[in-house]
This record gives sequence, structure tokens and C-alpha cells, in this order.
Amino acid sequence: MSRRFVIHDCAQRSPEWFAARAGRLTGSCANDITGRLKNGDENAARRDLRTKLALERLTGQSLEDDYINGDMRRGIELEPDALAAYEAHSGNLVSPTGFLAHTDLRIGCSLDGHIGDFDGIVELKAPRPANHLKYLKGGVLPPEHRYQVIHNLFVSGAQWADFVSFCPAFPASARVFVVRVIPFEADLKAYDLLVRMFLKEVDEEFAEIQRLASLEAAVA
Repeated sequence: MSRRFVIHDCAQRSPEWFAARAGRLTGSCANDITGRLKNGDENAARRDLRTKLALERLTGQSLEDDYINGDMRRGIELEPDALAAYEAHSGNLVSPTGFLAHTDLRIGCSLDGHIGDFDGIVELKAPRPANHLKYLKGGVLPPEHRYQVIHNLFVSGAQWADFVSFCPAFPASARVFVVRVIPFEADLKAYDLLVRMFLKEVDEEFAEIQRLASLEAAVA
């Protein structure tokens, strides 16, 4: 398989991890690039992301912080159990990945793990019980996680992704929910276009910030 990424072998939330991500669109923010209001204007999340990435490119410094809320902390603490439960459920052996940096576009992703030679990838979630129940009832990839999964498939080139929800509060037979996502070529092409359009806007924002900074420097 021809790879279009390089691997940064670093722990998530380490200084090296933040540095590798700086200026790159990542899977956790993928949904934000679709943000539009009813009148067609972009929403605040999309605008903020565009400016953040432009500034990170300019300074070479990550603007992400190391704040961890309750949901994030639960996910970090339960990830080893979720991974073990998925491996037992699926029979797949999951390898740790690190951060994947795309070689052609300023994008990347932090995978929860991959199977084989990136034949498949895994996206683990450890949601609150109410959300886990919603996923069980729905039986499909939750819409709020669709673009993150598509993004990670796009970067990794994997043939499939297993979305995994794990909640230890449930009976053993219902603790793990797995749905396999096999991307359509049309979805990947559409996402490619969406990403390129957004990155072009980041380029324009970068140039504008440089211009304004030069003007301020000249005045000073």
C-alpha cells in the first residue's frame, strides 16, 4: 500500500505531539470545517479553527492547551479497558500508532490504533451511559463522529475503520458497541475537496496576518 503519511512516534498530549499537530487540520477538528449557518456564512468554530491554524503556521507553536475536562479524562482512563474489550470482541490485535502527518496536505490524525499494515483503524470512545445507549439503539456510526472517522480514513489510507463505544456501566454483553465503516470513493473525494477548500482559506488567512504584522512592524 502506498502511504501518504509519516509517523511521529510520540505519546498523545506530549510536547512532541502538540508540536507535530501545530498548523495541521486533525481528526478531532474535522467536523468544524463543515460548520455553516443557515445563511451560508461560516460559524464561530470554523472561523476560530481557520485563524488558529494560520497562527500556528506563522509561529510554529501549538495554540492547543493541555486542559482535560471530565469526559476527556474518562476517555483517557478507560482507553486501555476499551481497547482490551474491542480486541476480545473482534479478535483483532491493535497496534499503537502515534501521530500521522499527511505528506501532501497540512493535515494529520492521532489514531487510537491500527490493525495489520494499516488495513484497518480503530476509533475508541468511552461515552457517558446515555450516549452509549443512544449508539446501541442507533446501530450506526453516530453522525457527530462521521467526519472524524472519514478524516482518519483519508489520512491513513485504511480500507476500513471500526468505531468502538465502550461503557463499563452496562451489562457485559452490551458494554461494547462496534460499527465498521468502509468508505465510499465518492465520500473520500468529497472530503478531499472540502479539506482543500478549507486549507486554501487558511493560506489566505496566513497571508493576511503576515501582511498586517508587516504593516504594524513598519509603523513601529
